[in-house]
Amino acid sequence: MSVSNPAALPENAVDSPSSPSSSEPRAVAVSRPLAGWWRLAEYVELTKPRISAMALLTVAVAAAASSSGSPPVALLVHVLAGTALVAASASACNQWLERDTDRLMARTAGRPLPAGRLMSWEVVLFGAITLAAGLVYLGLAVGLVTCALGLGTWLLYVCLYTPLKRVSPQNTAVGAVAGAMPVLMGWSAAAPLSLEAAALFLIVYLWQFPHFMAIAWLYRRQYAAAGLKMATVVDPTGGRAARQAIAAAVALVPVSVLPAVFGVMRIEFAAGALVLSAAQGAFALAFALRRDERSARWLLRASLVYLPSLLLLLLWARIV
Repeated sequence: MSVSNPAALPENAVDSPSSPSSSEPRAVAVSRPLAGWWRLAEYVELTKPRISAMALLTVAVAAAASSSGSPPVALLVHVLAGTALVAASASACNQWLERDTDRLMARTAGRPLPAGRLMSWEVVLFGAITLAAGLVYLGLAVGLVTCALGLGTWLLYVCLYTPLKRVSPQNTAVGAVAGAMPVLMGWSAAAPLSLEAAALFLIVYLWQFPHFMAIAWLYRRQYAAAGLKMATVVDPTGGRAARQAIAAAVALVPVSVLPAVFGVMRIEFAAGALVLSAAQGAFALAFALRRDERSARWLLRASLVYLPSLLLLLLWARIV
């Protein structure tokens, strides 16, 4: 549940958008022996699997960090399965709401809806079924608090962040909240919410700004052509995006050690977190000073290394 694709580096795509003449995409015919597998692949693509994988990693790490011992395997499986269903629904509904703007950007024109490989009703039905299944599953197998957090995450992402992209550059701040909510879902599955949970939430929240500002710069022309109000569109100089990236990266330096301050993690985690945060801050500073595609790509790569590394370090410090 996130606002972009955090697990895939940008590709060199043309900036001139093209739009199909038909407002409703038509399904593409395939041979019958392959039709079942082809349809399954399209629905998998609707879930944005690489984004979902990052969200599920935060859920698993938060659940492990909140437990006094190793979290029960059954509980971990339940919270991951329920979260995956809710995340799948959020991604599908996001793509349905953005089907018209997705047609206008080379980076998204190949998705199942704008490319005509799925129909709108199929995506809406898939989103409704996975949302209902995910919430019921979380409520029955994990708990009402986790279920409520899952619903809140879905509402923030689908009903607020997605339409806000057409209206205000503040969409990133809203989307970052939705992107950090899986931390609270994982934590609440195994223990009551606490200051330690808030610290992990804040780490994931702040991490998203350097990450998304790098993406916003790399795809600024496509976002502008689609009429999306990203920071790099309302301020083409990149100054606004650079300030947000550097401010969040600098804030992450002290915030990243909070789990150790609260006594949840060992001192080794704090040392590693400081090194990772300082390195990402250096790439954010380079982007702020240069504001070119090279520095943006390096910042994006650094962010993709930073969060999984920090989460795995946290998991190691918790269980070793």
